[in-house]
Amino acid sequence: MNRLKDTYRNTLAAKLATDLKLTNPHQVPKLEKIVVSVGVGRALQDSKHLEQAVATLTKITGQKPVITKARKSIATFKLRYGNEIGATVTLRGERMYFFLDQLISVVLPRIRDFHGVKVNAFDPQGNYSIGIKEQTVFPQISYEDSATTHGLQINIITSGKDKEAARALLAGFGMPFEKGAN
Repeated sequence: MNRLKDTYRNTLAAKLATDLKLTNPHQVPKLEKIVVSVGVGRALQDSKHLEQAVATLTKITGQKPVITKARKSIATFKLRYGNEIGATVTLRGERMYFFLDQLISVVLPRIRDFHGVKVNAFDPQGNYSIGIKEQTVFPQISYEDSATTHGLQINIITSGKDKEAARALLAGFGMPFEKGAN
């Protein structure tokens, strides 16, 4: 069993229920899924960029990504409907907990000049978004493997009803929020 999943079941769920004053155990916030996506606009000129992004996501998540296509044409970007412009992976279950554990304990501390993740990146429903500027902070990716760098968007979807419940959940998992932020 995963370390974070074990922590959630044994201690964190009960602590969240008392801290948030919840009477029903089904109201306790939990992780639903994690969506990792890459947008590769440069793939319009060279399809190797998209292939590399797919390979990177496969190594990082351990799951084959889905290729995303443009939903509408935008002439100023030379983008046509149906062009392949990115890739996305949805993680659930054990892989989701493994990825979050790796993100919190290995990846975020490897980011240069890291002072914590933003507290205000929650949406009103309690989901959290993190943008990572280059994929080489993940231990599965070596500098030699990556000819070009690209960023990643990580969305952590929780069952929390608001920002405070989701923040308490992620803080319980050990998410390094910025110091001095409310």
